[in-house]
Amino acid sequence: MTPQPDPPELPPDAPLAAPDAALLAGTADVVVIGAGVVGLSIALRLLLADPARRVVVLDRAGVAAGASRGNAGAYAFSDIQPLASPGIVRQAPRWLLDPLGPLALRPAYLLRIAPWLWRFWRASSAARVDAATVAQVALNRLAAEGTPRLLAALGAQDWWHEDGNLHLYESEAEWRASLPGWQQRAAHGIAFEHAHGPAAIAQWQPGLSPALVAATFVPGWATIDDPHRLVRRIAAHCLARGARLVRGEAQALVPAAEAVRVRLAGGAQVAARQVVVAAGAWSHRLARTLGERIPLDTERGYNTTLPPGAFDLRRQLTFPGHGFVVTRIAGGVRVGGAVELAGLDAAPDYRRSAALLAKAKRFLPALRAEGGTPWMGCRPSLPDSLPAIGRARDDERVVYAFGHGHLGLTQSAATAAVVEALLAGRQPPLELRPYSPQRFG
Repeated sequence: MTPQPDPPELPPDAPLAAPDAALLAGTADVVVIGAGVVGLSIALRLLLADPARRVVVLDRAGVAAGASRGNAGAYAFSDIQPLASPGIVRQAPRWLLDPLGPLALRPAYLLRIAPWLWRFWRASSAARVDAATVAQVALNRLAAEGTPRLLAALGAQDWWHEDGNLHLYESEAEWRASLPGWQQRAAHGIAFEHAHGPAAIAQWQPGLSPALVAATFVPGWATIDDPHRLVRRIAAHCLARGARLVRGEAQALVPAAEAVRVRLAGGAQVAARQVVVAAGAWSHRLARTLGERIPLDTERGYNTTLPPGAFDLRRQLTFPGHGFVVTRIAGGVRVGGAVELAGLDAAPDYRRSAALLAKAKRFLPALRAEGGTPWMGCRPSLPDSLPAIGRARDDERVVYAFGHGHLGLTQSAATAAVVEALLAGRQPPLELRPYSPQRFG
């Protein structure tokens, strides 16, 4: 990827253009549905591979309007274990009793998500966890190779920080319970280092509560200064290379002999020779219009972004027992994570953001917790924690690229490489069977 002069910075809430007569009358080479980090990374990869390609990016709300706007900014290449695992399944009943805990399920949503939970439980068997872990390793390795090249092409390499991640534990028992997971990482070549006692932990991060008695440091982990700004930078480079960014809510895919038509809210249609569905947690609704029922749901995540000066944070901190992280973001500190199962339409419950912030204050006593901005986003999640990447069942002109869960930013460059190869008719750079959109039957 050849670096180009930086295009003008895209403002944080730059509006997308409405579809015009020329767009509605013509046929694009590729329409990418979704202007998050995955969709825009795909669009940029397509333009870098073929500058003459006519690419249109459609989004219902705007650039990075969903999970890409407020995520934790981590390139978690060492995060290889699926959420569905025997350990999570054992803890889930206790967590679900706490409406503000690491995993919450709104009672009104139980019947809707029951089929997803059944598949999640099936995915937690040892054999399936091992298979999903191998697939996650492959995708993360491809991402680790491609992400630095992408950032260099964007002129954003200085935004990338390889400071590692520190997992923190409140008891020796909690730390010992984590050891099988670390042994699994070691088997895949992931480096880490254990430490015990406040003094040893303080070498990596001063100012933590002495209640934290053990830690594991992972050097192969990076963060980005501001994930929202990064996605805006990708969008600006797409625009500079001739892409069109259009606001429109895609409601159906309509295959026709000469093209695939994307029907928008209001009835207008945009035609394309190829379509990529990268609409995050809304993607399964489009797949359903092609007759496919892909069990995508949303893990709603909450956070609070504190202003500069909130805490002298040296690297990202993870609190596995509580399901949240603390990260440097845009000069400040972002505290967030956990999982709420409540669907796409329920109103946010910002008590969850406040609960995470209170926990962070307990473990970081000097944290200045005032002046924060709460946020909620919908992570697109499949039961086995692997994304759906591959062609639609009945129309090879449509490619799916969604369901990355907590790893959308991490795996965006890898997904872009795979999708570009598929659209060009080349062999993808990894075996796609584990990520097949049709793997659930």
